Amino acid sequence: MADVNAVFGTLLALGIVYPGMLIAWSLIFPSFVGKASARIESTPWRSLALGVALAVPIGITALILFEIALGPANFLGGALIVGTLAFASLGASGMAAVMGRRLLSRSNEKTSEAAGFLRGAIALELAAAFPVIGWFLAIPLLTFCSLGAAAFAGLGWMPRGQAVFEGAAVQDAPALSQV
Repeated sequence: MADVNAVFGTLLALGIVYPGMLIAWSLIFPSFVGKASARIESTPWRSLALGVALAVPIGITALILFEIALGPANFLGGALIVGTLAFASLGASGMAAVMGRRLLSRSNEKTSEAAGFLRGAIALELAAAFPVIGWFLAIPLLTFCSLGAAAFAGLGWMPRGQAVFEGAAVQDAPALSQV
């Protein structure tokens, strides 16, 4: 029973801090998250395709490193996976920004972009938490799309007809107090 409680507590804690991490990325790297957001909004399928194209060789490399019976190789495999997921979380911050803007456009209430961003981050998290569909469909698709958008943003490749994006949806930290 203690194991079940430990797993549940860990998942609950991760669920609480995930929107905060996405907000932190958008405040620390507003231009990067803005570029990823523009990519997801304009070309989500290309972001997904690039994410899959990057995840396959990275995953194969990590598996090879895990199969080597040396501690440093196993460490490098774990570091590769953690680094890739951390990079993809920058793209997930852009996805939360897109979702937040769309939620705000469908809402009648007057609220800040930061509140919309937070709502987008929570909606993203809830989609991933939905049993079976969220676990086996939403999480992989959202992660691959986020990885692709982050890669496009890192390379500075913007969709056709768009200039360099000025910043993310969350540009002012004090607006979070209005949520």
